[in-house]
Amino acid sequence: MVAIVESSANQNMSQLISGGIETNFLNGAIPRTMNDDSCISCTTFNILAPIYKRLDQHNQNIRESDFKAFWYTRNEAILDWLLYERSSIICLQEFWVGNEELVHMYQQRLGDAGYVTFQLGRTNNRGDGLLTALHKDYFEVLNYQDLLFNDFGDRVAQLLHVRSAVPQRKGDSQQEFLIVNTHLLFPHNSSLSIVRLNQVYKILQYVETYQRENKLNSLPAILCGDWNGSKRGHVYKFLRSQGFVSSYDNAHQYTDSDADAHKWVSHRNHRGNICGVDFIWLRNSTKSRKQLKTSWFEAIVGIIKCHLLKASLGEKDAFAFLKADELGDFITYSAFCEGLRQVNLIGLPYGLSFQQAKDIWIQADMDGNGVVDYEEFKQRIWNLTCPEEEESCGSSEEEEEEEGVRKESIGFSVKNAFLFPREAEKGMWPENYSLSDHARLTVVFSPVRLNSY
Repeated sequence: MVAIVESSANQNMSQLISGGIETNFLNGAIPRTMNDDSCISCTTFNILAPIYKRLDQHNQNIRESDFKAFWYTRNEAILDWLLYERSSIICLQEFWVGNEELVHMYQQRLGDAGYVTFQLGRTNNRGDGLLTALHKDYFEVLNYQDLLFNDFGDRVAQLLHVRSAVPQRKGDSQQEFLIVNTHLLFPHNSSLSIVRLNQVYKILQYVETYQRENKLNSLPAILCGDWNGSKRGHVYKFLRSQGFVSSYDNAHQYTDSDADAHKWVSHRNHRGNICGVDFIWLRNSTKSRKQLKTSWFEAIVGIIKCHLLKASLGEKDAFAFLKADELGDFITYSAFCEGLRQVNLIGLPYGLSFQQAKDIWIQADMDGNGVVDYEEFKQRIWNLTCPEEEESCGSSEEEEEEEGVRKESIGFSVKNAFLFPREAEKGMWPENYSLSDHARLTVVFSPVRLNSY
């Protein structure tokens, strides 16, 4: 069995060392991204931790981490690509923090190339984590924070507040912005939608709190990582409701429609399915958005409705299901919680907390009389729609509006975005690609002046 594994792995290494890298270098498959001093480039890449990479489909216990020659060669090849491309920002997921030799390899090679690195392992010593690298010629790190979710999936995120090393133009101030690197929980089943949404909610709460406490509401935010969900999922819609744009879709003029949902892919998962899950999100400061808690409520209600539909319940049947055996034509709070428990949305380590259930209940009980009648159920749960007019957000911006002060800030526009392997841009996954089970996504941003009040 080991001989078979070694033969397969040696074949993969041969692909990496020969045509897999050098040929693509010569063909210019990936352009170097630091040619324009006014632009910044950002790469996100899940590099597939050796402790998770299976070498034998018949024996799931044989992992790449048991064979140093295999994981060492593959990660050397990954670093070759990253250093050839030379993005000014590199965000890696599934970085094997538990192996000192691999950690040293990345720190030394990236450090020698002019990068400062930050790494963060997942909680409960899960073995892998995140690594974020910034090129010192382009950025100064003003602040760095570890974000520990302490949740069911032991997930984490990194938040960096950075400033450009030089002004974009003569007379300009040095541009500042926020960077987040994260890796969300894999949706092993639909019941995990809540914890995944909560992970994003926590990230946005961190960002919002940091901006408010440091009076930085004008800063753009770039969120990078493996989001483990497609454009059709709740996480994508939640981030869109908060004013973020998918940089890759923006660069290629793809919309949020179902027709554009599968134009590109970035991952072939352990089930053999290919999908687009790796995103670099951009939000400029002046883009109006809903209050964060409002967006979260709408997203959670959307998940509740999906679970009720999955149970083959229509509008009236869903109301009756949540009402249970209560007398009267209304839902009580206790019956509401019991209904959520029956569809696995509460009472589990990865479900809604009872405080969150209470918050949803308060929003649904429009008249505050302690029960939800049929009309309230229709308006606040079943037929909830996003308002046409978005609410403003941020006390500092509101104060500026009252004072009538026009403020100029610098944000970003998406200049270009590409995936490697390039087949992923056409919704295909090449069989000879073996760097990872994820594609590498790189986005080039141009600075742009933004006017706000």
